[in-house]
Amino acid sequence: MRSHFCGQVNESLIDQQVTLCGWVNRRRDLGGLIFLDLRDVKGLVQVVIDPDFEALFATANKLKHEFCIQLKGKVRARPESQVNKNMATGGVEILASELTILNASAPLPLNMDGHLNNSEEQRLKYRYLDLRRPEMANKLKFRARVTSEIRRYLDEHDFLDIETPILTKATPEGARDYLVPSRTHKGQFFALPQSPQLFKQLLMMSGMDRYYQIVKCFRDEDLRADRQPEFTQIDIETSFMSADEVMAVTEDMTRQLFSKLLDVDLGEFPRMTYADAMAKYGSDKPDLRNPLEMVDVADLMADVEFKVFSGPANDPKGRVAALKVPNGADKFSRKDIDELTKFVGIYGAKGLAWLKINDLEKGREGLQSPILKFLPDTVVEGILARTEAATGDIIFFGSDKYTVVSEAIGALRLKIGEQLGLVADEWKPLWVVDFPMFEEYDGGLTPLHHPFTAPVGVSPEELKQNPENTLSNAYDMVLNGCEVGGGSVRIHQQDMQQAVFEILGIGAEEAEEKFGFLLDALKFGAPPHAGLAFGLDRLVMLMTGATSIRDVMAFPKTTTAACPLTDAPGFANPQQLEELAIQIKAKEEKTEEKEEEVK
Repeated sequence: MRSHFCGQVNESLIDQQVTLCGWVNRRRDLGGLIFLDLRDVKGLVQVVIDPDFEALFATANKLKHEFCIQLKGKVRARPESQVNKNMATGGVEILASELTILNASAPLPLNMDGHLNNSEEQRLKYRYLDLRRPEMANKLKFRARVTSEIRRYLDEHDFLDIETPILTKATPEGARDYLVPSRTHKGQFFALPQSPQLFKQLLMMSGMDRYYQIVKCFRDEDLRADRQPEFTQIDIETSFMSADEVMAVTEDMTRQLFSKLLDVDLGEFPRMTYADAMAKYGSDKPDLRNPLEMVDVADLMADVEFKVFSGPANDPKGRVAALKVPNGADKFSRKDIDELTKFVGIYGAKGLAWLKINDLEKGREGLQSPILKFLPDTVVEGILARTEAATGDIIFFGSDKYTVVSEAIGALRLKIGEQLGLVADEWKPLWVVDFPMFEEYDGGLTPLHHPFTAPVGVSPEELKQNPENTLSNAYDMVLNGCEVGGGSVRIHQQDMQQAVFEILGIGAEEAEEKFGFLLDALKFGAPPHAGLAFGLDRLVMLMTGATSIRDVMAFPKTTTAACPLTDAPGFANPQQLEELAIQIKAKEEKTEEKEEEVK
């Protein structure tokens, strides 16, 4: 139907006849001439309709935005004054000789000039129109290039692309499972995989040595800008490779990806321990573009009379941290600080103390703060020295449980960095390593990553004796404050795996029921193995400058895990439910029934 793509018509085709297909991106009627911008997957080209061709001109008069058309015409050079150097086709135009309307368009429910003119609900409901916009189409084309480069790299490094099951058994991955009822095994359910974790480990036990898969994963969890109920992982697993070797190969892959697609040199990735990341940034995925750092001052506050500080300072699970903002004293009014206090309250902080250094040389007289009267001179001097404060700075304080302070002041650091324009326009990758093996949860312990992560340098007996202080052999790749990939060395010995299950309160019977196939496989010469999974959607989001992973997915869900385009999820018909042995319990809505229940 076409001889060329619109976006590829250039000066090399001048005086040639071409046939093009696409959509009317814009129509202009100027002085009797009709100008069209015709768009297809490769770009735009300008088309001229001359009134001397009466039938053609009459057809062109019917055209509106997003009409799908075919046209034939001659390529000619634009007049010098009309050359558009911002377009690949800006030096030429098509003088049309034939035009066919392939399909007219109804009035558009979207403004096609930009997504800011449409609600997200509209964009998702009419996603097929939203994706026609070059801004969105380019993101999907870039995503395809990313997956192509990743496949090329991994294929060249002897990784095998192997598919794993989608209908499987529920395993603990940190979120709720999506369940699929079985028709042939009534009352039983498959689970959609939160990741191919166990299957990729089994592939290593099968001798596959190096595996990868670009695979859909499913998690029923609360959603936000960088989460979706179904998302895509670049899943990688290796045998006989250490953590350092896995990090080396995936770092090299990432560097090549950025170099080829963005012409960006990421350089060598620095490494930071989990403990340092939490201490300085309050986050295990620190954004190193932001120069602000937290400083612990609990030891300075231990003996002050102000219980807001001394309480957490003397609590083993407490934290008192300071965040210095250089030259920030005159940038935050009392109203501004009140707003920041409300902000940290979102993260559980009960307040936000502050200290302005108006004139360091005047000593205490040059300081301003409502908490100053509670702090002895030695404490004030210690804070100023430790934070390296100078005249014009402001220091914010967080004092509470360790997790509350880390989250609240860590979030404050990011907010102030953005607000004051402190975040550098550059790429800052790093590896975060030396994670704790477990964290406290609901009175017990839960894996910080997953229960198949190997501990560092301990025997099963030593692990059981001191699980709280054991480090895991895990590693996360972080880029500009986003975790783009995470992995670990896996447990490959049955006694260690059983020790982890025991610490988690998973008894022998439960372990056999849930993971019997894995425990069995560990008996038969399972090799040491390690891996890593990248979040493809999140990686593409960062590389394209998008603010949400929904903008780099073809058909995403809303924040309520619904699809406005297809109206999914929907109700199943009674026959399907009967076949699956499922009964829907309807809510009782009649007032009389409710009153009867009360009686």
